Amino acid sequence: MRPHPHSTLGHGDTLRVATYNIHKGVRGVGPRKRLEIHNLGLGIEALDADLVFLQEVRSFHHREARHFERTWFGWPREGQAEFLAPEGYEVAYRTNAVTKHGEHGNALLSRWPIGDIGHHDVSDHRFEQRGLLHVPVSWNGQRVHAVVAHLGLMHASRVRQVERLAAFITAHVPAGEMLAVAGDFNDWGEKLDAPMRECGLERAQAGARLNTFPSRVPVFSLDRIYTRGLRCVTSTVPRGTAWARMSDHLPLVAEFVAA
Repeated sequence: MRPHPHSTLGHGDTLRVATYNIHKGVRGVGPRKRLEIHNLGLGIEALDADLVFLQEVRSFHHREARHFERTWFGWPREGQAEFLAPEGYEVAYRTNAVTKHGEHGNALLSRWPIGDIGHHDVSDHRFEQRGLLHVPVSWNGQRVHAVVAHLGLMHASRVRQVERLAAFITAHVPAGEMLAVAGDFNDWGEKLDAPMRECGLERAQAGARLNTFPSRVPVFSLDRIYTRGLRCVTSTVPRGTAWARMSDHLPLVAEFVAA
């Protein structure tokens, strides 16, 4: 891993992590459809996270690019992950799903140097394309494995995807190294904590459980961070009109120290 000029701008011995489903940077339908990617960029910068786990990110989408004129506040010329990355952050992105007009996937934005980017398909059936983005990160002279996840809409699919996650961890993440798995788990029934513990991962929360969906009146805790070798010291969900507008999810932010 190469030296990173902005690695000294972190939070000392605390690793600040955010996970956010950005809803492909677009909200609304028909004539009320609006582009939120520019506001999302400001929001992500304000989170001031060392690692930002993003889901529903687009590298390209031809129809949306035509719909939103390419002006200063139009569809970005680069992929959304690169567009959203604050200055000095490194970017990892891999496609999960290919659609008629484009694609979307998971991304990691890192204030710290990253290593080789990996991608693992965990699709459970042909109607939902899902994947895991694996990025090793060099943090304070230690290695943290970041895995960005976006699980399926059906409980049985999610259980099988957690099993594939466990196999992936066994094969690709050394037992003694720190690990953070974060993203949109779509776990409406709060049933995945036990199988995630079987993977050696504990859900990060400091205090009461934090709801992130839907963004205007959040009642479900779909967005989560699970870790190994890291201890959660704070967790929060930004609230307010601006955050409710930008996506149907709210971001989840947590701070960790090495366990």
